[in-house]
Amino acid sequence: MTTTGDPLERARTLLRLRRPADAERELRGVLAQQPQYATAHAFLALALVLQGNAAEAVEESDEAVRLAPDHWFTHYAAAQVHHRARRPAAALAAATTALRLNPEHPPIWNQLARTHLLAGQRREAAEAARRGLAIDPEDCDLVSLLAVACTVLGDAQQARAAAAHAVRLDPESAIAHLAYGRAELAFGEPRQAAEAFREVLRLDPGYGQARDLLVTALKQRNPLYRWLSGVRGRYRGRWWLVFLLPTIPPVILVFVVVALLHWAAWVAEAVTTLRLARGRTTQLLFEAVESRMAVLCCGLVAVGAVVLGLGIVFGSEPLGMVGVGAMAMVTPAQEAAHTGSERRRMILYAWAVLLAGAVVVSAFFAVAGVALLSVYACLATVWVAAGVRGRPELL
Repeated sequence: MTTTGDPLERARTLLRLRRPADAERELRGVLAQQPQYATAHAFLALALVLQGNAAEAVEESDEAVRLAPDHWFTHYAAAQVHHRARRPAAALAAATTALRLNPEHPPIWNQLARTHLLAGQRREAAEAARRGLAIDPEDCDLVSLLAVACTVLGDAQQARAAAAHAVRLDPESAIAHLAYGRAELAFGEPRQAAEAFREVLRLDPGYGQARDLLVTALKQRNPLYRWLSGVRGRYRGRWWLVFLLPTIPPVILVFVVVALLHWAAWVAEAVTTLRLARGRTTQLLFEAVESRMAVLCCGLVAVGAVVLGLGIVFGSEPLGMVGVGAMAMVTPAQEAAHTGSERRRMILYAWAVLLAGAVVVSAFFAVAGVALLSVYACLATVWVAAGVRGRPELL
């Protein structure tokens, strides 16, 4: 492979400074003169994927591997590209090939551990991190990854020990503080977690994941919110219980309880978000859409309660059911808002709009049956959303 020149070094520096567009210009200039330069193709793939151009990035990484199939770096770069493109199988294959060519390079073990986490392979991620640490015990990033893997495995002792060790190794590492915060948050210490995430944002203000985790930690300082969110995370029921309903009708109580607990958790989410979004020291952590969703959900509960009360006062069953339906709309609204994928979020928003339309129709025509079915459908969005989202990503 050709020795790197000044333009390539500039591109490498620009990538480290998170200026991928500038790096892309440098690299295209290099490739205009040396179109067979494998390393430049590899770096260009990284610059493209950092700008969200995953399709072209994969093409460039494939070209780099084609030009230099026996060089570890092209496979290592390909693993990073596939990882960022959310292609864990291809990323694992590329990282494994890079390790076969250069098994003593800790950053490759780092990438392998990250990819195992992306694929949901927690034990394999921890093992990859340990293999890398056997080569370089002082690698802060590998220690941080070990902490994250132990956190998702539920090993509180090892996760906390590894995270604290990572911070000691490099107190200025944003990744180390992020791992420390994640461990504290997972094992019931949201105040310490919030401090860790604040430190991440001080070291790296553009670290979006730290901002989201800080918001979560601030919310979980409320014991009621923490309990309800834990319930929401653990108890979703099982889809196969539906088949038991004809033979064991009382099983429906399981669905009812789970759905109501989820509804209560989403109401707590809205109230807590609204309180923090209006706080002087925390309001900048929230985007306008989050504040609007919190206002909407709190408004649905308030309006629904008033309509329900009016239905009781006037003895109108359809009016009362419309009030219940308005309150139940909190579940589909929040499930949609808290879905990461834009396409899947739009599907759930469409479902929420459909349910809102059913509630409005039941109010207009005073049909209690339609309103009741709308309530059931709103609360059942817990399972609809789980099916739309599929398996959650760990990173």
